[in-house]
Amino acid sequence: LDLDDPEVYKLLQRCDTTGVFQLESNGMRGYLKKLRADCFEDIVAMLALYRPGPLDAGMVDDYIQVKHGAKVRYPHEMLEEILKPTNGVFLYQEQVMKSAQVMAGYSLGGADILRRAMGKKKVEEMAEQRQVFVTGAGKKNIKEKKANEIFDLIDKFSGYGFNKSHAVSYSVLSFQCAWLLNYYPAEWMAAFLDKEPEGRKEEAINIAKRSGFEIKLLDINTSGTQWDISDNGRTLIQPLN
Repeated sequence: LDLDDPEVYKLLQRCDTTGVFQLESNGMRGYLKKLRADCFEDIVAMLALYRPGPLDAGMVDDYIQVKHGAKVRYPHEMLEEILKPTNGVFLYQEQVMKSAQVMAGYSLGGADILRRAMGKKKVEEMAEQRQVFVTGAGKKNIKEKKANEIFDLIDKFSGYGFNKSHAVSYSVLSFQCAWLLNYYPAEWMAAFLDKEPEGRKEEAINIAKRSGFEIKLLDINTSGTQWDISDNGRTLIQPLN
């Protein structure tokens, strides 16, 4: 699929994401409305940002504001090149590893040890890494206070961060779902109704109606074993079972 397909981004900007992987919750739709995604990197960033850590820290709003013209603020000038693609916000483990190399002289292996310490979320290991980071930053003439401030950001990141490939692979699936919903809305909605459990079926039918579809209730002459689509493409036919 063309990951630059403008029609898919128009759908995301409308927040019309019924059944779309990772993008269908009310909270996510609220941020999609603010974000007005217009490129694949926006989807990747949004999936990385929509987690407790970034939400609590206001990082989602920071990212969105910079996208729409606010001045980007970097924790340190040495991190500008690393954080520029994500509007000055730490999003991915790779960015933390690179920052440790640039600011504190970590080797590639040392940066990977930092990544693993973050993943384990062990207080003692992160305390050890803080000392390594501050000491290394001091050798690059970065004051201890500033080095600790940067590491505080890294420490906060460790509660939710993951590697970019994880976010990208999720985003590809999200994009594929949005593409199918945009170009095959009736088929998508029929599949959506099929997969919803009985306890949520009524709400799913109401969602279909709000999306402009008519619902033809159970009919022995037209109903099959799954939700189906009428010839006009705007009527969904309830199945027999």
